[in-house]
Amino acid sequence: MFYLDPPVLLDAQPFTSLPDKWVVPGTSAAAGATEWANNILAGKTVSSFLEGPCFDSAGNLYVVDIPFGRIFRIAPDGSWSLFASYDGWPNGLKVTSDGRILVADHRQGLVEITETGKAVVLVSGYRGERFRGLNDLTLSPDGWGQSGLQEPSGYVYRYHRISKVIERVLSNIPSPNGLVLSTDATRLLVAVTRTNAIWRAPFVLDGGVSKVGAFLNLSGGGGPDGLAVDVEGGLVVAQPGLGVLRFDTAGVLTHFVQLPPGSSPSNIAFERHNSCRMVITDSANGIIYAVEMPVAGYLHEEPNASICK
Repeated sequence: MFYLDPPVLLDAQPFTSLPDKWVVPGTSAAAGATEWANNILAGKTVSSFLEGPCFDSAGNLYVVDIPFGRIFRIAPDGSWSLFASYDGWPNGLKVTSDGRILVADHRQGLVEITETGKAVVLVSGYRGERFRGLNDLTLSPDGWGQSGLQEPSGYVYRYHRISKVIERVLSNIPSPNGLVLSTDATRLLVAVTRTNAIWRAPFVLDGGVSKVGAFLNLSGGGGPDGLAVDVEGGLVVAQPGLGVLRFDTAGVLTHFVQLPPGSSPSNIAFERHNSCRMVITDSANGIIYAVEMPVAGYLHEEPNASICK
């Protein structure tokens, strides 16, 4: 008879939290009547909503504050600064290997944030039709990709940096959310939030996808959100309302990251430079947690990472 080992429990520890000077008072008109909260959270009062964590090569962590159009930069010592503030709903964020900051903006589309904090729209729609709400993006070894459209007929797109061509890669997804490429870049993994599942989309030679199917069917929480991969090919899933889960390449749950009751772990990011340290955004509470994972995170621009001790 074959038995599976129970998952290893890991405890995340608070790293830093949004300073009081940037917390929008919960009783203010601005906090209580945000259009984003009305549309996404059924009018729930929010004073911030942090997502999109990503590190740059210097070890700074960037996070977005969706309803208030803000992007913060957090230094390695945990100190915060306001990097950008603009008229948008920034959601997913990635820092490219050459230092450019790209944002999947729910209102504006795929946006680049300049060094001065200005938001420049790179692409706002597909074949004359505006995006209905970009949500997340990931970087491939030879280009950029993005996902979004929070509705049952959602899509995943691929945007080419050099040619500026945008392609529709996947269609008819019930709320596509986080996405990440496998370590060999032959498969795309997509968090399908409303069905509480992770889809796997293998690429074929012409760049399209074939035999798309469910890799994981999850339960509990609010559905999968942010995704990451490690150097062993393991998949790490942020599951708001539940915790953070790591699965091996066969889809077996190996580790479970625990957070305090009431936490909403929405997005995750490994540090660069072959690090096992991973941060978790507790979106609803304005807190960033950190945890040491058993395996280093994988970045396509840093392929020679090693297993953590």
